[in-house]
Order: sequence, then structure tokens, then C-alpha cells
Amino acid sequence: MNTNQKVCECEIKEKMPNIKVFGGSSHTDLTQKICDRLGFEPGKVITKKFSNGECSVEIGESVRGEDVYIVQTGSNEVNDMLMELLIMINACKIASAIRVTAVIPCFPYARQDKKDKSRAPISAKLVANMLSTAGADHIITMDLHASQIQGFFDIPVDNLYAEPAVLKWVKDNIPEWRNCCIVSPDAGGAKRVTSIADRLNVDFALIHKERKKANEVSSMVLVGDVKDKIAILVDDMADTCGTSCHAAEKLLEAGAVKVFAICTHGILSGPAISRINNSMFETFVVTNTIPQEERMKSASKICCLDISMILAEAIRRTHNGESVSYLFSNVPL
Repeated sequence: MNTNQKVCECEIKEKMPNIKVFGGSSHTDLTQKICDRLGFEPGKVITKKFSNGECSVEIGESVRGEDVYIVQTGSNEVNDMLMELLIMINACKIASAIRVTAVIPCFPYARQDKKDKSRAPISAKLVANMLSTAGADHIITMDLHASQIQGFFDIPVDNLYAEPAVLKWVKDNIPEWRNCCIVSPDAGGAKRVTSIADRLNVDFALIHKERKKANEVSSMVLVGDVKDKIAILVDDMADTCGTSCHAAEKLLEAGAVKVFAICTHGILSGPAISRINNSMFETFVVTNTIPQEERMKSASKICCLDISMILAEAIRRTHNGESVSYLFSNVPL
């Protein structure tokens, strides 16, 4: 570590007293990157499971009077990760932390945000209630599946966007980006792609899809022109990737010269990896809101964008009482 870096870290520590960042077991690498950016080590916490599957959490240092941030994402074993987060929040709250902020890059159960059929639960609202009851004072998340989930909370919610990092990746990695078309794989993502298309000053299109049941698409119709253009498929999350891979074939049939995919949350469950390997995508871009190291070893087409600097800057600005709106359109240097 050089002298300038040491001075910079000392300045950050002087400006940010009474702050602790803890990480759950869902994404320790992201927690470490956030803390490296902020200039201090993650707080000591021991997480384990009893033989019957119950989560056990032990906070290893004092949090009395501290501004506490707990990083936990909705990755694999999402139910265990959620329970672990709730226990950590409650442990810090009853240990007299002055404020507890849950940093949840990928919000669990975000797809269950409405009552779309009889007797269906609104599970995202239930998760919101659980977080508030556990003692969370503030939520920081990224690219919520539906923005209205913010309204499920009675506490402040900062919904950050990966869009600035996506725009930077497109300009840095696709030389012919001025001849591209931003494509939404469904009508729900139209607002997202129009925003990106406007900032790049390019065209956009969308694919109308009909589902027979969850994770199974019955038909697709392309609305827009992608002939002789580079198609960039943009979505907030990719799960089994059936829709994305089917959409790539549809775009090539419509005359696209290349197809890229960019998804904020690369859940990539079930047959997703094999589908990506056999797909028509040039590159399948995801962010590290969810751990991707093992998936990248299995699929050479997967490229991972680091968004830790956005979350770290959101934590710094929140702690110092500054506005976070700068992060909606800029990537921190």
C-alpha cells in the first residue's frame, strides 16, 4: 500500500466515525470490496448453523452508539440468508446500535410484489414487514424488480441503479455501440430500456411474451426494428434464462448482427448455465449483486460487472447525511 493510499484511508476514517459494516455469509467478497473502498475492515461476526438448521449469529464487537450497515444479498439458499439478515439486524438493534441499515443488493422475493391471481401472497410486502419488525431503520438495495416495493416500507428505502455501470460497460466494450438497439425482454422493462436508449441516443425495442406458467414462455413477438444492428438485451434479473435465450434467437431471426445480454441480478438457477453456454449471445453480462465466481468458471460467456463502488458510496453518503441522487446517473470514480 502506497503513502497516498494510506493518507486517503486515514482521511476517510476521520470523516466517518461511529460506523460499522458487517457482512452476512451470502456474499463475503462484496462486503470486503465495499469495506476496502471505504477504507476499513468489515466488523467481526460469526455466522453458523446448528445441527437442526437454525441460524446462529454472534456479533464480535461493540456496536453501542454506532451507525451499523449489514450487507446481505438474496443469493442461493435465499430463505437462510434472509433469516440470517433478520437475526443480525435484531442482534445489533438490541445491542444499542444507533441506526441499523440493511444493504440488500438483490432483494429477496421481489418478484412476488402483487396479487396476480386468487389467493396469491404478496411476499415482498411480508419481507418488508419482517425487516422493519427486526429493527431495520433504512434499506439500501439495487434495481428492485418493481419500484413500488419501496412503498411497502414505512422506513427510508434507497433503490440504486446499475444503469450508470451498464452504460460505461457498453461504451468501453462494444466499439459499434452507436449502431445498437436496446431491447427489453418484456413490457415491464420498457421504462428501463428507454432510459438507457435515451442516454446512448440509440433506438429501442421490446419483446411481448406470453407465459403458460412460471419460468415457461409460450410465445414471443418483437416490437421494433433490429435489422443490421447490435441488439443489447437488458433486464433486471436472469433466473433460468429461458426467456433471454429464446429472445436472442428471435432477435437474430429479425436481422440483428450480434446479441448481448445485460442483467443486474444474475440468479442463474437450474439449467441457466447450460442454456447460456449453448446460446447465441456474444457476452452475458451480470453484476456482482450475487456471487458469480463459480458460474463464470462454468460459462465463458458470463462477464461480471463490479458494483461495489456504488454501494460503498451510498453507505458513505448515507452515513454523512449527503444526497445519494448523484449515484442514479454516475459511477463513482
